[in-house]
Amino acid sequence: MRRPRLKAPASHPVAYYHCVSRVVNRDFVLGDAEKDKLVEYMRTYERLYGLRVLSYCMMSNHFHILVEVPRRPAAADLPDDAALVAKVRDCLGDKLANGLEWELSHHRSQGNLEAADALRESWFGRMWNVSTSMKVLKQRFSQWFNGRHARRGTLWEDRYRSVLVEGVGQALRAMAAYIDLNPVRAKLCDDPKDYRWCGYAEAVAGGMEARAAVTWLAALNPHGGMKPEGAAAEPKEALRRWRCHLFGIPESEERQAELAAKQGMAEVFRDRIPRDKALEVLAQGGKLSQADYLRCKVRYFSDGAVLGGKNFVEGIFQACRERFGPKRKNGARPLRGLENTGRAEDRLFNLRQLRKGVFG
Repeated sequence: MRRPRLKAPASHPVAYYHCVSRVVNRDFVLGDAEKDKLVEYMRTYERLYGLRVLSYCMMSNHFHILVEVPRRPAAADLPDDAALVAKVRDCLGDKLANGLEWELSHHRSQGNLEAADALRESWFGRMWNVSTSMKVLKQRFSQWFNGRHARRGTLWEDRYRSVLVEGVGQALRAMAAYIDLNPVRAKLCDDPKDYRWCGYAEAVAGGMEARAAVTWLAALNPHGGMKPEGAAAEPKEALRRWRCHLFGIPESEERQAELAAKQGMAEVFRDRIPRDKALEVLAQGGKLSQADYLRCKVRYFSDGAVLGGKNFVEGIFQACRERFGPKRKNGARPLRGLENTGRAEDRLFNLRQLRKGVFG
């Protein structure tokens, strides 16, 4: 029997998860139309279930989604019948909304409040929940995909994998950048703005949800909170800041920042360590700057279970102590190969000490 998924304790008002799911046999079957539809469904269930997608990337045989999951509101704060019906109508259309509206009205007119509450719970039970939202997303896309391609059977390799990410700037910004750089690592493009199925490219193209997410990410301080001018930043300025982060360029270095805004990824990195050399450094036990580190495939970001500062990872370890053997005394494990610069409290740790196939 599989263990329950590792999630944030109920005391956390909001949780962040990097979710990854792969196609069965890892076949490259997701073309342009499939990736467009997957993004469409992702946005639909983001709105319906009260989540926020901070970053994503749809690849040819898997997807990455970094999602913010608020804690479920108290019973007294849940939407009333009319608000629930309106949300369903906005996200899923008139047919489902009209059916829900009729059923709720019928139960209440009959004085069957228990049935009305059970019906409401059938919807609320899926909201503010990363597991059910990912399950529904994958199931709905599978139905569409199988219908389009006249096939039957499972589409996805297994249940999705997830990493719980600390909700402060250093961890979230690193994870979001790692996701945006997926097509660059896969050598599909030199610049993530040219790969339309990732959050950064959608933001550059003017997508409202993606721009709002980039604006929020760009405004985060590495050690938590928002930059003084962050909340008021215009989308164009936020995109410039985020591009600097993707390229590993300090925002204060205006000349390099301007180059990053105009040139491709390969041009900006021409004077930096090549990716093949970076992997060689890691294989030999060396360390890289975060910018070079994120250009490599690093399993900590998809298999590390928890990513964040040392105190955050230790806190999750203690909250889930029963999942680990008695010989393990602590939870936080440093990210091997990542150069530790700046304040000690800003360094990144994960919950698993991966030993094989960490870099690629």
